[in-house]
Amino acid sequence: MTSIPPEQQRNYEIFRDCLSTALIEKISRPEPKPKRRSKSKKTTSPTSRQQDVAADVDVDADADADFNNADDLAEFADYIATETFRALPSELKTIDYHTYAKDAGLQARFAHALPLTGADTPHVLPCLDPAVADSLSAYGITHESTQGADEFLAPVLTAFLAALNTPPRAPRATLAEAEGCEMCGRDWVPLSYHHLIPRFVHGKAVKRRWHRAEDLENVAWLCGACHRFVHRFKGHEDLARRYYTVELLMAEEPVRRWAEWVGRLRWKGR
Repeated sequence: MTSIPPEQQRNYEIFRDCLSTALIEKISRPEPKPKRRSKSKKTTSPTSRQQDVAADVDVDADADADFNNADDLAEFADYIATETFRALPSELKTIDYHTYAKDAGLQARFAHALPLTGADTPHVLPCLDPAVADSLSAYGITHESTQGADEFLAPVLTAFLAALNTPPRAPRATLAEAEGCEMCGRDWVPLSYHHLIPRFVHGKAVKRRWHRAEDLENVAWLCGACHRFVHRFKGHEDLARRYYTVELLMAEEPVRRWAEWVGRLRWKGR
């Protein structure tokens, strides 16, 4: 892999975070396996029942295996991010928000069409090495019958372009206190703030006296992967009523397992 030039490092890290978040989500939520055909009404033999149980155990073992493969996943994510980033138009590798927001040409080429679809991917990545698609397929990330490489990369590119076109957030005192993601502990990935009481239910939370108005802006600083996980873990009302601190979230076994797994993902230095 070719190293990333220093002037492109900032945008590369943004892109890698977008891509690794998509990879983590894909691997942690594998495509559902086809349901077994319904059995006949004949009495199932003990041997058949044992085989069914063994099959279920194998499925669970495969799911757990993903959580023990952090080093391989990190290396794979690093490779895919690097090779894909290299195929981006040169201006997207260095441009910052202030320049991007004022560049009508770039806005016309990219921002107006968000979210991108699989059909848009070749226009943004016209020189993508076919080895990237082959690797995604070989690793089981994509399946041509359901989702090819272009479809997988479309939301990654959408997130990256949206990040370039998003003004920097106002500084908050709590960011200075965050030594890394407050769930997984990683301190080498970009952080965003998560409203511990989701904004969608702020009015309801105060009206029903779940929380005081002054508590509505309490935030936790999370990496992209953990931020997405929290919103998959529970809906807005459950988060507001039962999981309004990091400690309450981390008290749940699925959250702890997720945080421990993601915390083992480390990108190679450049």
